[in-house]
Amino acid sequence: MKKIYLFLVMLGVLATGCEDELTIFPEDSLSVPTFYQTQVDFEQAINGTYVPLRTIYNQSKAYLGEMHSDNTYYARNTAFGATEQQEDVADFAIPTDNGITTNNHVTNIYVEHYKIIARANQILVTIDEAEFDEAEKNNIKGQALFLRAFSYFDLVQFFGSVPMHLVPVLSREDAALPLSSPDEIYAQIIGDVQTAITLLPPKSQQQAGRVTSGAARTLLANMYIVRQQWAEAETQLRAVVNSNEYELMPNYEDAFSGNSDNKNNMESVFEVQYKEGAEGLNGSFLYNFLPRPITAEEVGAITQTSNPQPLNGEGNNIPTPDIIAAYEDGDLRKDASIQYVTLSESFWRDGTYPIIKKYVEPHSLHGNHGMNFPVYRYSEVLLFLAEALEEQGKSGEALPFLNQVRARAGLGDPVGDLGEAIFRERRVELAFENKRWLDLVRTGRAVDVITAYGNRIKSNPNDYYYPEGAEPRSNAFTNISLTFGLPASESSLNPNF
Repeated sequence: MKKIYLFLVMLGVLATGCEDELTIFPEDSLSVPTFYQTQVDFEQAINGTYVPLRTIYNQSKAYLGEMHSDNTYYARNTAFGATEQQEDVADFAIPTDNGITTNNHVTNIYVEHYKIIARANQILVTIDEAEFDEAEKNNIKGQALFLRAFSYFDLVQFFGSVPMHLVPVLSREDAALPLSSPDEIYAQIIGDVQTAITLLPPKSQQQAGRVTSGAARTLLANMYIVRQQWAEAETQLRAVVNSNEYELMPNYEDAFSGNSDNKNNMESVFEVQYKEGAEGLNGSFLYNFLPRPITAEEVGAITQTSNPQPLNGEGNNIPTPDIIAAYEDGDLRKDASIQYVTLSESFWRDGTYPIIKKYVEPHSLHGNHGMNFPVYRYSEVLLFLAEALEEQGKSGEALPFLNQVRARAGLGDPVGDLGEAIFRERRVELAFENKRWLDLVRTGRAVDVITAYGNRIKSNPNDYYYPEGAEPRSNAFTNISLTFGLPASESSLNPNF
């Protein structure tokens, strides 16, 4: 077998040394040499680069960003048995050996982000050779740079060190790169996004749903804030504010997409696009966030679909008592974010659960909806700017930006320490938008907050959706780590793991 492999390698080397005219590519099938040539080709390619975002936000991002925090938990269904993949994430009990894990949700986040990176890389290495309108070319190139940087930003926050691919992978050896350090990855992110800012148009000149210069500046500011580069973050955020491209929606609940309307509204900086229907562009994340068991009639009362179906298993991303208590009296966001449903077959108390309301929108067919998922909203830009200013000792400048967000929520000036007030405000303003875990990590609070939260669950499991007599597993909250292990399935391909 080894001899055959060496023969094939030698044959490949000989073939690449032949004259160009001997290398013939089928003209009636798609390949790199035949496809990446026209503006339409690159428009299709960049559309494909966005596609994995739908899987990321539909399946696993909410578990790693929210349920892996004190904002949401799972609704235990003792009649169904264990659903360990989700429970392990929520319980900080993901089995990890030498930095490797088999958790499906961790693997999904990793693999789907590298799909984005691979598709962006293919665009970036071929687009300069193509001949079409320069402005359109710059727009597509800027989108590819943003999407690659966005994926590496998620990867470095969730995993720490990861392989950094910047060109297409053409062989197994190319795939087995060593792990790059966080500093190396952040340096690449900075370069990519700074270039993207110069190439991308503003929101008013961009096709709805595509990333813009404002989205790129927000991503760069987010990275600077994680790195505690406050002055650099302020510069980017002020540019977004001063662009006059964004405003807060007058009512908080209107900041979020409907099933087919209100998408990419004036508050939206970037959101993942879904479309109801049979085209394969739909979402189903709302159904993942419902407690169980739930009858078809009860599902229909929430979704208003024409064909509701019962759901079993365990519900996930159920708002915790902790997040419910975090809202101040009179905060209009509470009723806009959380509603209550009563399940007739539940094993927990009277079966009345909180669910995430901001994603509840009427749609036609069971398991098929079109609500977009928010990634960056203008309210977060304002809160980021308030934080960057406060960290530089500019509290007087920070307060008005914080109060813009609070005023819409029906609240006045915050009380107590301003830095703590901004941190609390992020929790309730951005609840269930996959921000909480990463906020805990970047502010150095994760271990203390989650340890206390885990102790509350273990002491009072009935308060956290466990039926009477049911208790958390013995390994619950035994692996509070700031990063996730790398996927075991990828370790078999890369000896550097």
